[in-house]
Amino acid sequence: MWLPVFGLIVGIILGLLTDIKIPEEYANYLSIAVLAALDTLFGGIRAYLQNIFDEKVFVSGFFFNIALAASLAFLGVHLGVDLYLAAIFAFGVRLFQNISLIRRILLTKTNKNDSEKVEKN
Repeated sequence: MWLPVFGLIVGIILGLLTDIKIPEEYANYLSIAVLAALDTLFGGIRAYLQNIFDEKVFVSGFFFNIALAASLAFLGVHLGVDLYLAAIFAFGVRLFQNISLIRRILLTKTNKNDSEKVEKN
């Protein structure tokens, strides 16, 4: 579980330390790619906590989510419709669902550990 978190921290630090400017026309693509990556990251953390984590599912989901989101944005630009908003909505909803499930799992594990400590005393 530490590897995705480590990668996220390293990526944030590198992003803050470098002076790379993204052209404005690519801002929508980048925002969707970041949101899709965060969705996959938190989905992987949730799967790990539920003991159903699979590396192949994680990696394939990571690249598939980014490719799908970028394709929607690209298609939307050519159609003159803001289709990237649909991807932002979908990934945003999934992101909040994964975060709420992670919170519930951690609270449940904490409550179990607390009740086990009380029973031992």
